[in-house]
Amino acid sequence: MLGRLLSNYKSTFLLLFSIIIGGVAGVVFGSKATIVKPFGDLFLNLMFTIIVPLVFFSIASAIANMSGMKRLGKIMGGIFLVFVITALISAILGYIGAVIVDPLKNTDVSSIKSIMSDPGTDSNAEDVTFLGQLVKTFTVSDFSELFSKSNMLQLIVFSILFGLATAMVGDKGKPIANLLSSGSAIMMKIVKFVMYYAPIGLGCYFATVIGELGPQILEGYARAFILYLVLTIVYFFGFFTLYAFIASGKDGVKVFWKNAISPAVTAIATCSSAACIPVNLESVKKMGVPTDIAETIIPLGANTHKDGSVFGGVLKIVFLFSLFGKDMTSVSGILSIIAVSFLVGAVMGAIPGGGMIGEMLILSVFGFPPEVLPIIAVISTIIDVPATLLNSTGNTVCAMMVSRLVEGKNWLKKAFN
Repeated sequence: MLGRLLSNYKSTFLLLFSIIIGGVAGVVFGSKATIVKPFGDLFLNLMFTIIVPLVFFSIASAIANMSGMKRLGKIMGGIFLVFVITALISAILGYIGAVIVDPLKNTDVSSIKSIMSDPGTDSNAEDVTFLGQLVKTFTVSDFSELFSKSNMLQLIVFSILFGLATAMVGDKGKPIANLLSSGSAIMMKIVKFVMYYAPIGLGCYFATVIGELGPQILEGYARAFILYLVLTIVYFFGFFTLYAFIASGKDGVKVFWKNAISPAVTAIATCSSAACIPVNLESVKKMGVPTDIAETIIPLGANTHKDGSVFGGVLKIVFLFSLFGKDMTSVSGILSIIAVSFLVGAVMGAIPGGGMIGEMLILSVFGFPPEVLPIIAVISTIIDVPATLLNSTGNTVCAMMVSRLVEGKNWLKKAFN
């Protein structure tokens, strides 16, 4: 039994070891650690290369091969309910924390405002409209743009439509449904090949992240970073455990934490929800989540459900509200902060540094000048690691809760019988 246990956790231990070594190297060598960045980039490039076909085949296949539209509707309804409730909890918790711990307390505001004159500010930010941004968030103007990892949410919309159309044409769609199933299986096999390189790639990438990130955590941003870490710890260990318990009691908690380490480590190392999709898919299946639910919620959640980004959105908005002296305790202020944080969680790109769209959305909705973009861009950088941890790993426990809604309270026992 001990041998089997060690075998099950061998890859996880190897990943943890590589991350620890990479982190130590980043601390010791600082910016010099960037010398190993190409090895980390190699791993990310391999992962990003397979993300587009993996997402398309997994989502389209899961929907096209549904036993019936009734089940698909039940799954999508469960996903929507779970995503909205958990995002709402994140927004409320983030708001409470940000109001209690003022991110700008004891901070030299004048030094922050000086960033506004940064000539590198994107001048296009002022041209973004709310409805226009929503259109761009869910659609592209040309089919070829779906092949970019920068348009993951748009790709998911197309994949859902393709899967629905395939399922609804009946027998004529079966050859395509079989093709999609084969494509999904092939892509998962490619993922396994790439993961052999994961310990080296993740270790090198993490060393680079630590080496470059350290000097940026200064002055006023330190308080925001510490607040975010506290929220992350509370939510990760407290609320994820609660969600797992709701999904399947004590057994659900055990199954979740037994299989949550690999997704968590990958998220911390890569700072990319997209790069975590293959690892999350494998982990939720080990948790007993049915294949069709797993292959729908994980890619979809990587782009539309980001509790960590909701936390970050609240923090950025409160930060700017405090900087400009806007009222954030009125009913309208609270509701607007929570509502926009929802949108930020939905439009954040599932790639490292992909928060620019969400940040521009904040500026557009609240009417802040485009010159403040660098201010919240710095916040995005320093919270990137813990945010990705919550964004990515949160989808695995959400998959368990959706399984509870779709399969019933005994879903876990059925999965392992």
